Amino acid sequence: MTDDYRSLNRANWDERAPMHAASADYRVSRFLAEPEYLSEVVRFDLPFLGDVRGLRGVHLQCHIGTDTISLARLGARMTGLDFSPASLAQARKLAKQTESAVDFVEADVYEAVSALGAERFDLVFTGIGALCWLPSIERWARTVAGLLRPGGSLFLRAGHPVLWAIDETVTDRCTIGYPYFETPEPMVFAEDTTYVETDGSLEQTTTHEWNHGLGEIVSALLANGLAITGLTEHRSVPWNALPGRMACDEHGEWRMIDHPERLPLSYTLRARKD
Repeated sequence: MTDDYRSLNRANWDERAPMHAASADYRVSRFLAEPEYLSEVVRFDLPFLGDVRGLRGVHLQCHIGTDTISLARLGARMTGLDFSPASLAQARKLAKQTESAVDFVEADVYEAVSALGAERFDLVFTGIGALCWLPSIERWARTVAGLLRPGGSLFLRAGHPVLWAIDETVTDRCTIGYPYFETPEPMVFAEDTTYVETDGSLEQTTTHEWNHGLGEIVSALLANGLAITGLTEHRSVPWNALPGRMACDEHGEWRMIDHPERLPLSYTLRARKD
């Protein structure tokens, strides 16, 4: 495994960043107009997240910072980390415009401990759609453990690995078309669109992605000294993952139109470092 995936994915995310900041789906205008506004992702998380006031938190793979700033608005002392300089430029701009006391650091997620320091954080937050960009879930779990001080917690909401394994191009039925388990080689995609409504199309289209089974994720965290304190599977996900088969609810969550009981779409996992 070379680091080619980083440069390819970084180029893709650098191009997405200004498009996402301009997209109505990220609701940057509401962050500017409403001092208490929270992203839809973080609003979904609230029943599981608990009180974060006063916690020193780090948001890994923070992108343009809307979830990071939302956590800061809830009272956490937040740092956002991302490998995309274009994403961080948008995040810092939004933080300045909203007078949010959030630090943003440019680094690859696997280099987070060396970039930020070991055992400095009460909370590691990893938002939806982040893990699929990482080739090794064990290395990610080791990073999380390295960042957390004893007693600190991980909060993760992610697309369900069963959903990631579904071939979205088959529209008349749900078909397993991609790996469920982590594989040495990536899945390679070339798409000129992104997951929100934007003007224009991407030129940096090639991405490398991986799936990680739920058992692999849990086992990696346990092996690195974290205890699982909660695991909830959800029937919704905050993007149109299977076009033509989903409907959006009033909270911005997408749900299966037919037989929603048959397919897990996302999950929330909480873990604690003792």
